[in-house]
Amino acid sequence: MARPAWTAQCTNRKLVGELLPVRRRESHKGDYGRVLLLCGSEGLTGAARLAAKAALRTGSGLVYLGVPEKIYPVIAAGAGSEIVFPLPCDSAGRLCMASLPVITERLPEMDAVLLGPGLGRSEELTRLVQAVLSVCRAPLVLDADGINAVAPHIDVLRGCACPVILTPHDGEFLRMGGDPKAADRTQEAMRLANRTHAVLLLKGSRTIITDGLNVYVNHTGNPGLATGGSGDILAGMLASLLGQHIMPLEAAAAAAWLHGAAADLAAHELGEYGMVPEDLLLRIPRLLP
Repeated sequence: MARPAWTAQCTNRKLVGELLPVRRRESHKGDYGRVLLLCGSEGLTGAARLAAKAALRTGSGLVYLGVPEKIYPVIAAGAGSEIVFPLPCDSAGRLCMASLPVITERLPEMDAVLLGPGLGRSEELTRLVQAVLSVCRAPLVLDADGINAVAPHIDVLRGCACPVILTPHDGEFLRMGGDPKAADRTQEAMRLANRTHAVLLLKGSRTIITDGLNVYVNHTGNPGLATGGSGDILAGMLASLLGQHIMPLEAAAAAAWLHGAAADLAAHELGEYGMVPEDLLLRIPRLLP
């Protein structure tokens, strides 16, 4: 059987510049996206902080950060421009189904949603993630433990009413049914994107972004990104671009380029060994108009 024909486009600075909205002089914070981040659990507070800071650094007008009430005092104490609010959680400090009414009430006002960084894992979290997917209408980034929650039930993604962007690393890709060691990694990513009806951003030294038909390949980035927290920053950046009304495939491609390019700046100035995810936050603005 002949292979389907596809052509990959490379991400670059020009693409990012063309996608970002022009900031009018008379604009206000509501013009640049209201994004809702549902992140964090006891022992995994850093994921929530990094994702929120990344969304702000990438230009979001309003960033709402919902965290388990057990870690709310810690997150709120270190908050800046993000709007932090507590959500009901279980005894282990993980979000639970009791938080769904509060989340559902906020969703209609949001331009984009991020679900997953630092959530942890539990049966109730799995139900919560699936419930949010069923009621959300804004573009939704499903990352980290959000992906882990749907991996055993991946076909639920096909019925979502909202655009979904998946951001797996190789381990999460494998849990969703993909083969990270496939001879044709791009074709394998396209296959999973088609199965889930989602945009797939498959992280790696050559990041692949596809909706199952169109493909972008990103070559920015370096081994300094192999540090806990780097993916949380990418997820926050992607949610920010979605909230600024960039289409999901293009938003994912732009986020991948910006994330890797910020890492390359950090590596040039600090070295790959010593750079940390927080260093990317200071360099994202240097890549934006």
